[in-house]
Amino acid sequence: MTFRSLLSLFVLEGLDLTLDWSLFADISTRHDIDPFLSDVCLVIMVFCVIGTLTFVLELYLKYMEISKPESDLNSDVFSAATTWLEDIPMIGLGVYVAMTLRSHLSLVLYVKAVYAIFEAVGVTSSKSMRLLPPQIPGKPQRIVVGDHNGELQCLGMKKGEAVPVFNATLKKKITRVELGGPVGGTRERIFATSGSEIKGYTKKGKNFLSFDTSLAEPIQTMYVEGAELFTCGNYVYNHYHDCKDANHFLSADSICDVICIPTNKVPDVTPVLACQDRVLRVLQDSDLLYEVEVPGPPSVMQLYGNDGGDEGDEILYGTSDGRVGLVQIGRMAPSHRWELPNEKRNGGVLALDSYDITADGVLDLIVGRDDGLVEIYSYDESDEPIFRFKQQLSESVTSVQGGVIATQGFDEIVCSTYAGWISALTSEPNIKESGPDVYHLSDQGREKIIGLRGELEELQQKVVTEREKYQQTATSKTAISAVPHFDINDKFVLNREDASYTLSLELQLPIDNVLLQSDVPIDLLDVEKNSAVVSYSACNPEEGNFLLATYRCQANTTRLELKIRSIEGQYGTLQAYVTPRVQPKTCRVKQYQIKPLSLHQRTHVFDDARTLAAKLIDGRKIANEIKDEVKFEVEKMVKEGRRSPSLCVVLVGDDPASKTYIKNKIKACQYTGIESRSIQLPETIKEAELLDVIHGLNNDESVDGILVQLPVPDHITERRVCNAVDPIILTELFPFEYYILKW
Repeated sequence: MTFRSLLSLFVLEGLDLTLDWSLFADISTRHDIDPFLSDVCLVIMVFCVIGTLTFVLELYLKYMEISKPESDLNSDVFSAATTWLEDIPMIGLGVYVAMTLRSHLSLVLYVKAVYAIFEAVGVTSSKSMRLLPPQIPGKPQRIVVGDHNGELQCLGMKKGEAVPVFNATLKKKITRVELGGPVGGTRERIFATSGSEIKGYTKKGKNFLSFDTSLAEPIQTMYVEGAELFTCGNYVYNHYHDCKDANHFLSADSICDVICIPTNKVPDVTPVLACQDRVLRVLQDSDLLYEVEVPGPPSVMQLYGNDGGDEGDEILYGTSDGRVGLVQIGRMAPSHRWELPNEKRNGGVLALDSYDITADGVLDLIVGRDDGLVEIYSYDESDEPIFRFKQQLSESVTSVQGGVIATQGFDEIVCSTYAGWISALTSEPNIKESGPDVYHLSDQGREKIIGLRGELEELQQKVVTEREKYQQTATSKTAISAVPHFDINDKFVLNREDASYTLSLELQLPIDNVLLQSDVPIDLLDVEKNSAVVSYSACNPEEGNFLLATYRCQANTTRLELKIRSIEGQYGTLQAYVTPRVQPKTCRVKQYQIKPLSLHQRTHVFDDARTLAAKLIDGRKIANEIKDEVKFEVEKMVKEGRRSPSLCVVLVGDDPASKTYIKNKIKACQYTGIESRSIQLPETIKEAELLDVIHGLNNDESVDGILVQLPVPDHITERRVCNAVDPIILTELFPFEYYILKW
């Protein structure tokens, strides 16, 4: 190695350290980074500068002292570098830490910037936003989103602004948007569900399919695999091949999602249903192949790696209690690969996607939750997920997908929220010059700000006009007030870990207050995410009102999360009165049933080795306890000066079993202090004569109970004899504790 090559090496190393300095300098001056991390970066930045200057100084001194042949020069230079590291170990440590942390901190800069793209017309459902595949790899993609107003919109990005590509209006609210195409090919055809109808559009907006399924319930979930179309209502699953009915299945519990294993990897059509009873149901035609129990109610499913893995049978699932797992759907039995527990009690999972956002050549796992949290997980060597990054949004995330939207060459995570906002986490660097907080705007930025100010002034003027109009209408005697309609996205989920319920309420409008009323005793628990102020009102439990609490929310609060704990065995109704910040004041009531076994979950598999709690019911012991109670009451009556009750038994014929039965009854009467007598009549007695005997006993004041022993002879009508006994003193053929006495 020559001196020139060594000089080039050290210059490159110095430039690399300088780049490290610029990176850490940028991090240390940013306000969205943790303060402790910013201080660490500042210290490392100083080490990098000192290291660069020391390298240059040592190299210059060695160059001035060189008087040896070039063959000895290499050892001198390396000796200088070694001496430098020995003399200044902290600088070497700083450089090492800088090089190691740079890859980790670059991820923080990688997906930190958040920008809003577009506000949808209405609220969105889970999986109602998709990214169309790019026409050319690496080029920006288009967004397709459907809302509850029935609007299907395709958007593109141009110069940082959302530009509509096409618009389609459907009759009812859109609950699901899916992409379809040839098996194993590009999915660029758009399918949307609206009520019981399915619409299909090309990427340019041309309607090529209008399929009315004529189902009794609206379609909630859908999946498209080539010519196979899978739809689910609340409980009914239907499979269509080329829009012709092929298979159907009735689920034991409500269906939350449906997916199909890729038919280009698995020859048989194998749909999988995610059901509320914590089960994935694997179907074959119209039959249930087997069930896969998962730790929580599954709310969403996604093919692992977007294609099901190497064999195509690996499925990611997310649950409503915040867990994420991977299960392999075998031909006859499943195999659980891994599971992510929800240790931090985050929200339920509503969206999953696989995309290489960290640019390491391996697809990452993207998770969207109903509390607004977006998480990124990478995979280690054993394909186990490792947490890398998270971003908190203000609303529940209904859909997430990775792609390139705004700027070519920069990956993004596009998220749609319940209220209709579409935002993205971008990997485009957010460069800020060091020094004073001076921002230099481009001409395009200035024009955008001027345009936004003009729109803001127009909106303010419209608000003033509408407010004046409302004030005039409010004082009018002929005007009729219209009640504003608003949707509530609510969830009532059991947390097994702490035996509590989580109640989440989300509106498109800001929440003013929420009133909770319960007719069963419950406890309200603290929630860290809840910033509302709660106040309690006096209740009267005797009238069935055990709780009356009001949560007053801060401004612009659209989501409220509450936690309650019920008492096992007590059941009733919890009511939530939700009032948004609208005029005129309007309130909606939501009811939630608290069941007797509210803190229990259904089990699908019984473990024979598990010790079960059992209680042996001893009928003889219980009968003796009842006899003692009756004896105590009879003695109490006699002490009060009242006569003891009297039982009269009527027996027709000489049936041995009936005689034994009557004998035991008389014996029990003697033990309890009840007077008893029996009347035995011949088997040949006429029906009219037997009825006369019964009528006589009905009118006898000393008889408090009559027992006609059955069966009676065939020539006597049994029902007529039983009906002849006065109901007040009737004693059935049951144990004596059921006697009805006329005193």
